[in-house]
Amino acid sequence: MLTVVFVLLAEVLILVPSIARFRQDYLQMRLEKAQLASLALLTTDDTISPQLEKELLDNAGVYNVVLRRDAVRQLVLSSPIPQPIDETFDLRMISHAALIRDALQDFADPTNRVIRVIGNPVEQGGDLIEVAMSTAPLRTAMIDYSLRILVISAAISIVTAAILFVAVQKLMVLPIRRLVAYMAVYAEAPEDARRTIQPNTRITEIREAEEALRSMQTQLTGNLRQKERLAQLGGAVAKISHDLRNILTSAQLFADRIGNSVDPVVARSAPKLVNSITRAVSLCETTLAFGKAEEPPPSMTRFSLRMLVDEVLEAELPEEGVVAPVLDVPAGLMIRADREQLYRVLSNLLRNARQAIEATGEPGNIEVAGGEADAEWWVRVGDTGPGLPPKAREHLFTAFQGGARKGGSGLGLAIASELVRGHGGRLELLNSGETGTEFLIRLPKGETLGSA
Repeated sequence: MLTVVFVLLAEVLILVPSIARFRQDYLQMRLEKAQLASLALLTTDDTISPQLEKELLDNAGVYNVVLRRDAVRQLVLSSPIPQPIDETFDLRMISHAALIRDALQDFADPTNRVIRVIGNPVEQGGDLIEVAMSTAPLRTAMIDYSLRILVISAAISIVTAAILFVAVQKLMVLPIRRLVAYMAVYAEAPEDARRTIQPNTRITEIREAEEALRSMQTQLTGNLRQKERLAQLGGAVAKISHDLRNILTSAQLFADRIGNSVDPVVARSAPKLVNSITRAVSLCETTLAFGKAEEPPPSMTRFSLRMLVDEVLEAELPEEGVVAPVLDVPAGLMIRADREQLYRVLSNLLRNARQAIEATGEPGNIEVAGGEADAEWWVRVGDTGPGLPPKAREHLFTAFQGGARKGGSGLGLAIASELVRGHGGRLELLNSGETGTEFLIRLPKGETLGSA
């Protein structure tokens, strides 16, 4: 149907100037016939019977013929004109726009008018020729011509539409339906590699879609298998970690008692044993926390960032320690976030910074700064520690791979990054070198996570 409509629309755009040309040719033919009729009179020395004159005029389709030759205007043939002449058209000097305008006017006006038509005689048969004629036969001929053009156009459009429909069905619709069918079959059992689509369409665009779908299905199937194995492994690790944590907790109690031994060798070894057991217990606890993967969505509230930072500093930086805090957060800065989750993020960053400075044995500073821009709030945490090793930077926010401290699990920054992403923000490493490390938390101001 669309093809038929488009073809007919194109034909209408062609038909209008075509009707104008048909009208011009029709009027020019009337002039030529009138000129031939006038030759019959000129060859008989102006003596013809009234019946023959009427017959010549009827054959030419005009009421009279005026011929100007040698600067003399002469009424060659004439008959009674039923009504006054309504309009004059000069075919010698007329634009295309005027032709179209006059054609549409004659086509739309059903009344029978008498018009004067002026043109150049053929074969240099004079200076000009002028006739008076009726518009009814002209309009009838124009309508007949238009109907013939429309019928032909309709037939062409129907044939074109049928051919296009068959071509689209074969070349486009059927391959797309096949593609959709493959997607539906694959969705029933995405872990079954046999349901992956095999591209075989010769159409370039659809073949590219099939190849992209195959690549996506292959990756998804592999990821599903990997996630299934990781889920099973995670469940096993969680059970082992739970039991191991209990065992290590008991061992930690015994190690504390060993520390009170009077044997100097045992007394020297006990702290190392306690530290090792403590790290093992910490690893088990963080593994269990990460393996649950049950972080609730952020509960958004408005609160003072300065008060939150004060709480974290008080908990993570003891007054008698070698690390001094530097605070640059406006007292009146209010942000919108999950207070508990942001506390955990800042606590993790400050703990890592404090441990990095303490590992050097030298005093240092931890700076916490905060502010806001048009679209976001930001919090910067920097320290004067030794910086992160290159290996830690490569997988800084990847669980079990981004640990920067010996004995660390690498889960702290991974969990912190996940919590910030839950707010729609980002946790970024700004820089890390010999002069220290800086992290930046970006929190958007958008209201996409629900109101407090």
